[in-house]
Amino acid sequence: MQDWERIQKRYEQFWNRENHDRPLVCITAPKNRESVYRDKKDRPLMERWCDIDYMLARTNHDIENTYYGCEAYPMAFPDLGPDQFAAFYGTPITFGETTSWAEHVLEEAATEEIGELKIDRDNFYYKKIIEMVTAMVEDARGRYFVGIPDLHPGADALVSMRGPQQLCIDTLEDPDFIKSKMMELYHGFCSIYDEMYRLTTKYQRGSSNWMGIWHPNRWYVTSCDFCCMISPEMFEELIIPELMEELRFLDRSVFHLDGCGALKHLDRLLQIKELDGIQWVYGAGAPTASHWTDIINKIQNAGKLVHIEVLPGELKYMLAQVKPEGILFKVNASSESEARELEELVASMEENPAKQKL
Repeated sequence: MQDWERIQKRYEQFWNRENHDRPLVCITAPKNRESVYRDKKDRPLMERWCDIDYMLARTNHDIENTYYGCEAYPMAFPDLGPDQFAAFYGTPITFGETTSWAEHVLEEAATEEIGELKIDRDNFYYKKIIEMVTAMVEDARGRYFVGIPDLHPGADALVSMRGPQQLCIDTLEDPDFIKSKMMELYHGFCSIYDEMYRLTTKYQRGSSNWMGIWHPNRWYVTSCDFCCMISPEMFEELIIPELMEELRFLDRSVFHLDGCGALKHLDRLLQIKELDGIQWVYGAGAPTASHWTDIINKIQNAGKLVHIEVLPGELKYMLAQVKPEGILFKVNASSESEARELEELVASMEENPAKQKL
């Protein structure tokens, strides 16, 4: 990977909030060339998701046809969709063109009828993700970084198993069921994470995941998309205890705060000293990054890291409006030429800090 040593040092500065010159900026764009890869859309969806050769061909094609600027680097991770963690416990998955979703097989079961939740290591999905990670690690060999697959334990896994409507009912009728099952899932998460970390570090140092941040040791995204549907009081009672266990298990962590409905929990998250940062996802249809500088400042003033997606046209403004320490901007450029222009903008501000003031 090109310039990998410099990039690693920049991420270490980010985690320690020592990037005093500018925020980290991860710029990606399609390269200015015609792709020769042809997606095998004539194949069944199951094969396109689970075929190892297809996965590796698609991964290499995507990496070869992506431009990486500033602190962006080639990274991939095997993926069976956002509900794959629940699938390891026997929840069936239905595959679509671009995502997959869980079949809520426990939706109608009474809570007292649901036994202990345990990972089924003979489960098709679990065996498949192990096979995929192993193959990708062998394929990468320093050409790209292999991230730990997307894992959603806790309440989000229960949503996959029970369905959002039924889990909302459970919060009122049997909150103890939620708390006990979340802790069972936490132990499964630790076991799976340990195995994924062991596999991915065979030829590489450190860890990453779908968020793209690199760390020299064990870090992961913590999240609870279900939190949009519950009150701060329920968040405290049902979510915080399991979340604290996740944070103590990991070396570093960033909480994925997804959507305006989740902002009601930000103050509580900022009180957690074990939590290192917040990824603020404003969501489709909401104002973009330049409208959320008050939230960014609030997170930074609490001593936390910030990860946020920035539109190309907002980057100059954002570089001038926020403190650089511990913040990362993710920028998806429309073309390689636009990405290079954004790199020049970042470099000019790095060389002349006075330009950072609008």
